[in-house]
Amino acid sequence: MSNPVLNAIYKRRSCREFLDKDVSDDLILTILDAGRWAPSGKNLQPWKFIVVRDKNTKNRLAKLTIYGNIIKNAPVVIAVFLDTNISYDRVKDIQAIGACIQNMLLATFSLGLGGVWIGEILKNKEKVNNVLEAPKFLELMAVLAIGYPIAKERVSTRKPLSKIAYCQRYGKPIEGSK
Repeated sequence: MSNPVLNAIYKRRSCREFLDKDVSDDLILTILDAGRWAPSGKNLQPWKFIVVRDKNTKNRLAKLTIYGNIIKNAPVVIAVFLDTNISYDRVKDIQAIGACIQNMLLATFSLGLGGVWIGEILKNKEKVNNVLEAPKFLELMAVLAIGYPIAKERVSTRKPLSKIAYCQRYGKPIEGSK
């Protein structure tokens, strides 16, 4: 596909295994910058990020999720938070953070890196805040594990549009949908 944005959307896959290779600060700053350019209600930009490279800190975070091996083996972990002090509409702000995370994952892919969005760790979000010394007004939304991907084919499927998109009313499939 010649469209780089659509190519990134269609080709990006979650990556859970990484090479033992550092990711430069410049690449991480580029990923964070892509995240901050996500749309948000009233342009409040309700996100905050904590970048973690330290092995001991990653090991402590790893104990808080069943996906701990992913966190331990990723060269970089980014905790993404909602700043509740500036939140004006919780649903809209959480949606904005979802867009922020998607921007970050697309940027990760476009830079030749791999990444995965870990949400299961949210069951221990207060403990994550303690490990990262984050104030209580920062509410954990996700942890991203990022690194150079181990080479392997990553495939995925999606539901057909005919099962999820409708024209004018529920139940009437969009013309030409598969």
